[in-house]
Amino acid sequence: MDKYPYHISGGQKQRTAASRAIVTNPSLILADEPTGALDSKSATSLLESMSRLNETNQSTIMMVTHDAYAASYCNRVIFIKDGTLFTEIHKLNLERKTFFQKILEVLAALGGEHHDVV
Repeated sequence: MDKYPYHISGGQKQRTAASRAIVTNPSLILADEPTGALDSKSATSLLESMSRLNETNQSTIMMVTHDAYAASYCNRVIFIKDGTLFTEIHKLNLERKTFFQKILEVLAALGGEHHDVV
């Protein structure tokens, strides 16, 4: 509470920004690499919070990420290669871990690694 933004770490700034976005129960959140500066525990907590917000409030969350793990919390993933829509997949009734594997399969077809272009 007593610190200015330049006194805190990148992860603390990112958690603060995410909290400010979520606390008002918005109908739309635009998230650009929301877990980029977070440790794995904080990233999972944020992704679970955004997922709950989507489920309970029907909030739309548009997330841009290169992280397949983060994408696995989404209901729909659109893959872009060289600025063009490559394909899209939907979670439907799949478990998150199964959807994660499906994302990795598409990345392999894209010719990328697990950390590339989601």
